[in-house]
Amino acid sequence: MYNTIEYEDIDKNNIDGSYCLIDVRSPSEYKLYTIPNSINIPILDDEERKIVGTAYVQENPERAIKLGMEIVSRKLPHIYNKVVELSKEYKNLIFFCARGGFRSRPLVALLSSLGIHALKLSGGYKKYRKYIIKALPETVKGIKFVVLYGNTGVGKTEVLKFLKEEGMDVLDLEACANHRGSFFGSVGLGQQNSQKMFESLIYESLRNRKTNLVFTEGESRRIGRVYIPDYIFQAMREGIHIRIDASLESRVNNIYRDYVKDTDGELILALERLRKYIGDKNINEYEKLIKEGEYKKVIEDLMVKYYDPLYGYKKKNYQGIFKNENPAKTAKEIIQWAKKLK
Repeated sequence: MYNTIEYEDIDKNNIDGSYCLIDVRSPSEYKLYTIPNSINIPILDDEERKIVGTAYVQENPERAIKLGMEIVSRKLPHIYNKVVELSKEYKNLIFFCARGGFRSRPLVALLSSLGIHALKLSGGYKKYRKYIIKALPETVKGIKFVVLYGNTGVGKTEVLKFLKEEGMDVLDLEACANHRGSFFGSVGLGQQNSQKMFESLIYESLRNRKTNLVFTEGESRRIGRVYIPDYIFQAMREGIHIRIDASLESRVNNIYRDYVKDTDGELILALERLRKYIGDKNINEYEKLIKEGEYKKVIEDLMVKYYDPLYGYKKKNYQGIFKNENPAKTAKEIIQWAKKLK
């Protein structure tokens, strides 16, 4: 016997005491998308999942179940030890898999019989995803976005960080995407988040906001391979737009700090994708300079000759313009300005 819980009850804090969400799917499933802040204790690793799935398709469900039980039985002591340690920290341990069945149900039943306060998330990740699809548009309603615009390298992301530290509500779309939105957007960041994970992280950022005034950064509709949902993109377009400016020297230093971290290979790969836009001669020169460690020359040249002209035509009516040479100071100036907004 075991108990189940709806994600809505978790989301609305209708749960007694602390809790931990535990994703028992394979590591590759967890890496692609999961419920934010959950931890991964896989019942089957990627290769084991493939073996069981093949048996299910090529033989029969009974054979797959038997094979799965044999694999999992060998892992149970290790899983149990992990769960016991978590139970010392959290009152409620909430387990889920893809649909809340084949993997999570027997584990929760077993742990419950052993005295662990284990719960099964109703419907697993699939039902959670349906909840987010419905809840995210509702969460966005009523929000007035203050959207920060500015040329590449002016420090918009840093300003957002300090706005958050000062207690403002912030939606960092690039952090949610794990991508900065340009040809160089993934440099130094690793794998980009999936669309599902992107939307889940947006929801997490907005669900506990204190006000309906939310600061965010102006983005194209597409950030890497993910897309900003239409209702959020439209709300940003209808929001309050401010511009961040900075000296060319500061911009170059900002980009250097964010992108140059033993990332020569990634930088050169990104430059290759720019060949058709700025020509072989320029790209060959930039790659040569990178190999020589002349990163700032490349950064400045790309800004002046490519990025600034590219974005310069996007004229907007800004309700505030701020010079940013110190992000912490700029954030405080924006907060003082925002107090005058109705």
